[in-house]
Amino acid sequence: MRRILIVGSAGAGKSTLAREVARRLDLPLIHLDRHYWRPGWVASDDAGFRAEIAALAARPAWVMDGSYGATLDLRLPRADLLVLCDPPRLRCLARVLRRRWVDRATTRPDLPDGCPERLDLPFLRYVWRYPRHSRPRVLAAVASVAPDLPVVRLRTRAELRRWLASLPTT
Repeated sequence: MRRILIVGSAGAGKSTLAREVARRLDLPLIHLDRHYWRPGWVASDDAGFRAEIAALAARPAWVMDGSYGATLDLRLPRADLLVLCDPPRLRCLARVLRRRWVDRATTRPDLPDGCPERLDLPFLRYVWRYPRHSRPRVLAAVASVAPDLPVVRLRTRAELRRWLASLPTT
C-alpha cells in the first residue's frame, strides 16, 4: 500500500487516523483541507482545485485525508486502499463540538493558516446528513470509477485499533 485515501464525515477522525497511518508506514501526508481552503475560509476555485488534486494524486505515495466528493474520480483510481471512517453520527457531532472548543484559539494542523475552527448550522447539518447523503455517494463513486479498490470501513474505536495494529511498521 503506497497510496491510501481516508474519507468520512467531519468529526469521524480522518485527520488523526491519516497522521498515524502516514507515521506508521512512513508515507507523505496530504490534508486536502490545506489545499482547498485559503485564509479566511475562502474556497479554492473548482478548476484550480481539481488540477491540484490531480497532481497530488499522481504522486507515487501518499496518505490523503479528505472527502471532497467532486474529486473522488481523480483520487480513487490512483488509490491502493480506501479507508472509510464511519463512526455513528452522534460521535461525529460530539467530536466536532469538542474540537471547536479545544481549538477555539488556534488553527488545527490539518487546516491552513487563517482558518480557525468554526461551527455553523450548515456544517452541523452536513455532519448529521453524512450517513444518508455523502456516504452513499462515496460508495457509488468507488463502484463507478474503482470497483476493484479495497475498502476498509471503520465504524468503532475497536475496529480502528485492530486495523491500525494490522499495519506494518517501518
